[in-house]
Amino acid sequence: MSLVYSDDYRKHETGNHPENKERLNVIMNSLKEEGCLEKIDVLEPEAAINEDILRVHTRSHLENVKSFCKDGGGYWDFDTFASPETYKIAKLAAGGAIKASELVLNGQQSAYSLARPPGHHARRNNAMGFCFFNNLAIALEYLRDVRNMKKFLIFDFDVHYGNGTAETFYEDPNVLYISIHQDPRTIFPGKGFIEETGADGGEGYNLNIPMPPGSADNDYIFMLDQILEPAAKEFGADFYFLDVGFDGHMDDPFSRIQLSDDFYPWIAGKMLDIAGPMVLILEGGYNLAALSRCNVKLINVLMDQVTNEYSKYEKDVYTRKMNVSNKISNETKRIFYRIQDMFSPFFEF
Repeated sequence: MSLVYSDDYRKHETGNHPENKERLNVIMNSLKEEGCLEKIDVLEPEAAINEDILRVHTRSHLENVKSFCKDGGGYWDFDTFASPETYKIAKLAAGGAIKASELVLNGQQSAYSLARPPGHHARRNNAMGFCFFNNLAIALEYLRDVRNMKKFLIFDFDVHYGNGTAETFYEDPNVLYISIHQDPRTIFPGKGFIEETGADGGEGYNLNIPMPPGSADNDYIFMLDQILEPAAKEFGADFYFLDVGFDGHMDDPFSRIQLSDDFYPWIAGKMLDIAGPMVLILEGGYNLAALSRCNVKLINVLMDQVTNEYSKYEKDVYTRKMNVSNKISNETKRIFYRIQDMFSPFFEF
């Protein structure tokens, strides 16, 4: 695999904001300490050009972000902060997602864009949720327009629903967006309910898995074991994106999901088995210690591509989680049955 990363991402200065440059610093430092950077290519991105951005965002949004940053930045809304350099660095983050996509098309098993600012809340005509441009959507539309790719599967396990990504492809039958996230009644952005299944030609291709606060590894593993592979096989994507969020970790300050370190290598192995080659794009994760540890564990699985050996570990983790909990919560089962019923016209799982 390869990493796509630039020290210039630090220039998106946000001070004491939870989405700050220390997030990438701790990841890169941990990878260096663990010896990962000696075994993996780290490649510099190039900034996305305006044409790339405009496949997803309106020209007015592009110009608004540019002028806002030129005027010194500040709070775009109640939680999204820009510095004078943010416009340029947000274009670089979008370019990182494009670079990672090109690497996978050219034969890499996986490529991980470690970039900031994140992107999955950015809407067609607005920034929100720490996000200015939708990095994943920009990369996807680049692949569709420039590289003639047809069908895409996006799996998003950030603890927040990626409303910007979902909205972008909500009517698109060639993009299957699957998101597992905390129940939107209890967390930003207040969207991502099971009933939000897509519209028009895209109906059935927006698959939300809202998890109740307190959900842990066993709940996530059960749910994803039931849904991911059947949906992926039936859909038959040409290209896979993974929106990677670490804010569902039990130590994260912004959620009430209780994932442990074990979940992140598990999902990496699971997606290698399902997807094979894929692009990963960093989204959230705000406890620095958990963010660094879990990235190392996830990257180690991707780096070694140990799908056969890992499947045994994956099953051991699953069994251990099941034994510890003794059972899956009734609420988790109820949510699964609702999803199963809602999506029965589209997928069997």
